[in-house]
Amino acid sequence: MTSKAVRTVSKVLVCLFVLATLWRLRLNSFHFPSQSVFHAHGSTTNVDWSRFAYTQYVTNTAYLCNSVMLFETLHRLGSRADRLIMYPAEFSTENDSVEGKLLRKARDEYGVKLAPIEIQSRDSADSTWAESYTKLLAFNQTQYQRVLSLDSDATLLQSMDELFLLPPCPVAVPRAYWLNPNDRTMSSQVVLIQPSEFEFNRIKQSIADAGSNDYDMEIVNNLYKDSALILPHRPYDLLTGEFRSKNHTSYLGNAIERWDPMDVLSEAKFLHFSDWPVPKPWVRADPKLIEEKQPTCDINPETGLYDDCRARDIWLGVYDDFAQRRQVL
Repeated sequence: MTSKAVRTVSKVLVCLFVLATLWRLRLNSFHFPSQSVFHAHGSTTNVDWSRFAYTQYVTNTAYLCNSVMLFETLHRLGSRADRLIMYPAEFSTENDSVEGKLLRKARDEYGVKLAPIEIQSRDSADSTWAESYTKLLAFNQTQYQRVLSLDSDATLLQSMDELFLLPPCPVAVPRAYWLNPNDRTMSSQVVLIQPSEFEFNRIKQSIADAGSNDYDMEIVNNLYKDSALILPHRPYDLLTGEFRSKNHTSYLGNAIERWDPMDVLSEAKFLHFSDWPVPKPWVRADPKLIEEKQPTCDINPETGLYDDCRARDIWLGVYDDFAQRRQVL
């Protein structure tokens, strides 16, 4: 015990013991929010889901149908948050119109709360986006602690309930990964909002002051570019056009990872239809246009041939799935 080597080993062992003890104490005292909320298999406890809601805004019959489709998916997936649809006040729930039937279906079959609203628009705006300001009425739904606004020209692939449990922030959004990354533009296709009178007043003022090319996306970027919590676009905001692309660096976030369309689809939760000039999936497209613009097959590293057609099959499949579900609805 008096030898130098033994004394050195003893000191090392004592140090290791002390470090291990401190590490255990640190783990025991550190608070992991996810563990306080989530248990095995993603189940949750002590969460009042009535404080949260998925929101949809509607400006016409076509988008009302899209919204009901999205709520049907949430119902099928077993989402626990409330569901709220903001629809034009002139739509009646009492008559036999298409709008009335769809609103009653949403309310009675999928538990959707109905909120009649006045469409927000500007006469000077481009007709394509003139009514997109209506989406921003989600900031006024102060009966909820948090709302998740999703564009309805999309397919919901998985529940997104976990977003309601993120740390407090006025707005949480993903980046528009398909745009110039240096601009750090935020997408408004998925917006997690903490409604409040203060924020809604800021929104109203921004709409009043909006320039000729300022719509919902520009307003969100102008107001929250320095304060928004950024959501990962993987898995929360995938464009269908990504399956047509040959350069996936922006989506993958690096130039090293190998693109695998099946893996990307399986991880995605929200898939937005964006394939210009291919029209939205509820508009009948010219078959020649589909044949011309559909994804091409990739080279198969195992065969050396261009016979990996998974991206094409996925792309055609999600359009076909949307059309079939819409027809049933």
